[in-house]
Amino acid sequence: MITEYPIGPIMLDVAGLTLTAQEQEVISHPNTGAVIFFARNYNDPEQIAQLVKDIRKARNGDILIAVDQEGGRVQRFQNGFTRLPPACLYADKPELAETAGWLMAAELLAVDVDFSFAPVLDVDCGISDVIGNRSFSTECNQAAVLAGAFRKGMKAAGMAATGKHFPGHGAVSADSHHALPIDNRDLETIRAKDLLPFKTLINEGLEAVMPAHVIYENVDPNPAGFSLFWLQEILRKELNFNGVIFSDDLSMEGAAFAGDYPDRARLAQEAGCDMLLVCNNPTAAERVLEQLPITNNRQREERLRKMRGNSMMNRQQLLSNRKWQESTQLINQLMGSYA
Repeated sequence: MITEYPIGPIMLDVAGLTLTAQEQEVISHPNTGAVIFFARNYNDPEQIAQLVKDIRKARNGDILIAVDQEGGRVQRFQNGFTRLPPACLYADKPELAETAGWLMAAELLAVDVDFSFAPVLDVDCGISDVIGNRSFSTECNQAAVLAGAFRKGMKAAGMAATGKHFPGHGAVSADSHHALPIDNRDLETIRAKDLLPFKTLINEGLEAVMPAHVIYENVDPNPAGFSLFWLQEILRKELNFNGVIFSDDLSMEGAAFAGDYPDRARLAQEAGCDMLLVCNNPTAAERVLEQLPITNNRQREERLRKMRGNSMMNRQQLLSNRKWQESTQLINQLMGSYA
């Protein structure tokens, strides 16, 4: 009898356009819960749909499929998908934020990808190159409104949203992919500005949050994704957030302070992360899978199940759908003004 596993706590990646036998084995591990795609995994819509199908077949149970498809600089699937503008452009065309959220989500769901890590809720402070135009605005209230509209579009298409990077990555110059950024602002300053988009969208029902690999040194000594204070006291209690907490990628330099990969995973999980991302390092991912205790956590599993996509159309139906056609035309026009 084959045991069907629940959604596990580890999100990992695969190397190419098809699955290897080793990757099939890793996906079947009880601690595996999700796969994230990168540009290297994508050729065209038909290929990615088949890869998704093969991943789901390799799993003895449920599994989530994700990608970063914000638009602008961060859009992994391009050929055959509508090119989306950077989030900052919706400030001039606020009525298109919801349209873009729906379009992004509908196109991914049509190839059975469950969700994109979006929207970005960071407020651009004119300091962070890694955030920059990925932010909806330099003004926190406008960022909240536009990101909320983008999420509304995602939800209408059948996709859960993930707000990132809690409590805000927009006020540090260092890129946490390559360094451990330090933000020296006090809690009240962060609360009054950076937390506002998170608070607004959480009140609207935001399904998931991804914390930043940033140390807010005048608040807590640990990066937010490893901090009981940020994840439990502020996110869970003060903001009353009941959804999924995804760690940012534990392979990033901003996570290296926590030690080796199993230690990073353990510390992030102890702080409150429901799912731990280990990307671009298959050896490390396998170490985490093997060394993290296999546990049943019904509350975590229930939260994660809500990230499953609810596809309303396959790709053929989508391409003949009038809303898709009109939405694509509007976003293409906005992209034309950007180019």
